[in-house]
Amino acid sequence: MHNERVIATYLIETPYPLEKAAEAMAGEQSTGTFIAVPGETPELKAQHGAQIVGLEQIGEYDRPSLPECYVPPGIDKPVYRRAIVKLSFPLHNFGPSLPNLLATVAGNLYELREFSGLRLTDLELPEAFAARYPGPKFGIEGTRRLAGVHDRPIIGTIVKPSIGLPISEYGPLIRELAEAGLDFVKDDELCGDPPAAPFEQRVAAVMAEIERAADRTGKKMMYAFNISGDIDEMRRRHDIVAKAGGTCVMVSINSVGWAGVAHLRQYAELPIHGHRNQWGAMTRCPLLGMSFTAYQKLCRLAGVDHLHTNGLNSKFAESNESVAQSIRDCLTPMFGGYTVMPVLSSAQWAGSAIPTYRAVPTQDVIHLAGGGILAHPGGIAAGVRSMRQGWEAAVQGIELDEYARSRPELQAAIRTFGKK
Repeated sequence: MHNERVIATYLIETPYPLEKAAEAMAGEQSTGTFIAVPGETPELKAQHGAQIVGLEQIGEYDRPSLPECYVPPGIDKPVYRRAIVKLSFPLHNFGPSLPNLLATVAGNLYELREFSGLRLTDLELPEAFAARYPGPKFGIEGTRRLAGVHDRPIIGTIVKPSIGLPISEYGPLIRELAEAGLDFVKDDELCGDPPAAPFEQRVAAVMAEIERAADRTGKKMMYAFNISGDIDEMRRRHDIVAKAGGTCVMVSINSVGWAGVAHLRQYAELPIHGHRNQWGAMTRCPLLGMSFTAYQKLCRLAGVDHLHTNGLNSKFAESNESVAQSIRDCLTPMFGGYTVMPVLSSAQWAGSAIPTYRAVPTQDVIHLAGGGILAHPGGIAAGVRSMRQGWEAAVQGIELDEYARSRPELQAAIRTFGKK
């Protein structure tokens, strides 16, 4: 283990000399503090100190990106330099532990007064993490097997309103969704265990209709039940879903924490659908937080099988380029092996397939459409068919209007959603 190291890459902005700022980062997160202390010997620093292994300036600015940055004494007009910094941390400082890894690579760094911007952009992790955290149990192939969907995207939707429905309304809705040919349905992250639809009753109502539909059609729709909660609650809810014959559970990753997800992964018998709500607070400022590239690696280690990425042309403040890169990140193997299924959502409809496929030519996605399916003028089944038709056009390289000429469901989707 003494030869293994974690490499963390950062985007920084600082009015201080870049070397001094990078040294502050390395010292703060390994052996140093603001002043030398007893025991901080050269031998200790040599064995446990973080090393600067990369430092490249990429720009200069006359204003800081973040407030409360100290300016070096004697400088009236500071220059704020941006740079890419790579720090190397010895693994024996913290071991293959997600919580302690985060304390090291994304801890007090953000508060250091030398910086007017600091963002974790990537992580390179030694094999010891793969041995400790086995990653997704089902991944893309296992999810496809359970959903019964191969050689095309998994098409799904979300139960709305977000807070859930009264128990009496779940049966009719799930019956309609299953018979419409949907592959996947999920709880909204806002629906946990509300009094109007207690979790155990919701699972029973939903699974009864899914099983009935499967008996009639031969296809068992996958439903991601939101089991987010305290540690014991998650296990109890997971077991309820598994016993009822469910095929997926969902957790709010940032609410339960990576350690919470990793604990769930230890006993999970079902794919874990990872929702990233609160992600905007971690990433929306371009000079703060962390990139999705780093984030999804941590999520994968913890054990999620699916991970939300947003969709192209969505309602959220994220560029199409960023979304496309997030999809690619999820599909890039870690430790020479496992990937995670990207989940595309937010203002999606049949026409979203073509730009998505052009940006990232893969069908290994779960494509969620709320209004794009539920608000289709021809009904839910027509909405599902339009989504599949949109992907057929994308994969075949045919323009949407042309492909829609002989497909009324796609025509109606274009009329309804395509002009917004």
